[in-house]
Amino acid sequence: MSEKSDSLHDWAPLVRGLHTRFRTRDFTAGLELVTAFAAEAEAANHHPDLTLRYGTVDVLLYSHDVGGVTDRDRRLAARFSELARERSITANPGELSVVELGLDTADAAEIAPFWSALLNAETFDDDGDLEIRAHGSDATLWFQRTGPHETPRQRFHLDVWVDPSEARGRIDAALEAGGHLVSDEHAPSFWVLADAQGNHACICTVAGRP
Repeated sequence: MSEKSDSLHDWAPLVRGLHTRFRTRDFTAGLELVTAFAAEAEAANHHPDLTLRYGTVDVLLYSHDVGGVTDRDRRLAARFSELARERSITANPGELSVVELGLDTADAAEIAPFWSALLNAETFDDDGDLEIRAHGSDATLWFQRTGPHETPRQRFHLDVWVDPSEARGRIDAALEAGGHLVSDEHAPSFWVLADAQGNHACICTVAGRP
């Protein structure tokens, strides 16, 4: 998804769904907005994840039954944006990121039970790749397939999922902060960056993926 339709300009396509953050004036305004969203979701029989904090309401729309974003999500997203505009509440999708922790391993099945127990989370099979998730949320930990190898200096790396329109700015900021680009071979799906000491992290987007 390289461009967003006019009806979805308030929403960031991140891993496992459409995300946005609505900036509310105070907690009461946020609660009233959540109440309006809940009524609309009930009418559509399609239920989002809502997070209410003082000054913000975060929303995730995702169709769990098909494992992706559907027209149900897009329609509800457009309707939520209308409800927010009616209340003079603005959306700030660029503020959101999804951070995943990846662990390099040649045998995920051998170590997944340990991490599942340690994090009090469940192990899920995602098309042959194992992930550790808590309460059906985004992955807390996933396993990067590698060949057998000696223990490297770095086993973990961060995957930071951003709106495709925010990726370039996030990368430029990291480079200006002393990092360097390791690889853009798989851009715009992901870029590999490293800090000044060589520790890797990836900026990831849904663009260029099946």
